[in-house]
Amino acid sequence: MSISLENVAGEIIARAGDTRRFLVAIAGPPGAGKSTLADNVAKALQAKGESAEVLPMDGFHMDNAVLIEKGLLKRKGVPESFDVRAFLDIVKAVRAADQEVLVPVFDRSRELAIASARIVSPDHRFIVIEGNYLLFSQGKWAELEGVFDYSIMLAPPMEVLEERLWARWKGYDLDDEAARAKVHGNDLPNGRLILENRRKADVTVDVVQD
Repeated sequence: MSISLENVAGEIIARAGDTRRFLVAIAGPPGAGKSTLADNVAKALQAKGESAEVLPMDGFHMDNAVLIEKGLLKRKGVPESFDVRAFLDIVKAVRAADQEVLVPVFDRSRELAIASARIVSPDHRFIVIEGNYLLFSQGKWAELEGVFDYSIMLAPPMEVLEERLWARWKGYDLDDEAARAKVHGNDLPNGRLILENRRKADVTVDVVQD
């Protein structure tokens, strides 16, 4: 199934009615295009006169030093490599819409999260939350069930994900061996885990149109 940004923005606004705070979840495997779609949805909402901000789940990656201690550095991106408790707390604070909330943002070029790097203001009506495990049905991630007002699952074919992931890691100047380890040793297995253990989304798409 494919969707257009115009239709997505219109559907979100229609569902929100006169709600003061409306949470939109954009979930999917690594390389599915979550960050791009989230930014574009926020811009489409703003173009319609609405206030919107993006909250990326990647900001809750555990630091590499912690992942080394836990033996998870090579599997960075698996469900247990995120500070899910902190993420849940932030989402609850954002849901309340009664105060400014500072959220972390992940810098992929440096492979680290930057604390308090983005502001979610009470004046932001729509919060577009994007991340791998927003609709994941296992572990503590399952506590997110019922939190979001509208959800989109991005599920491109695996061959499309593989192509995008290769392009991503080669873009960071990784050699073939290192890129292969990222794509086939980590990202694609995580993608299959996400797709095989997901809660139902309001809409599931493989292609997003401009």
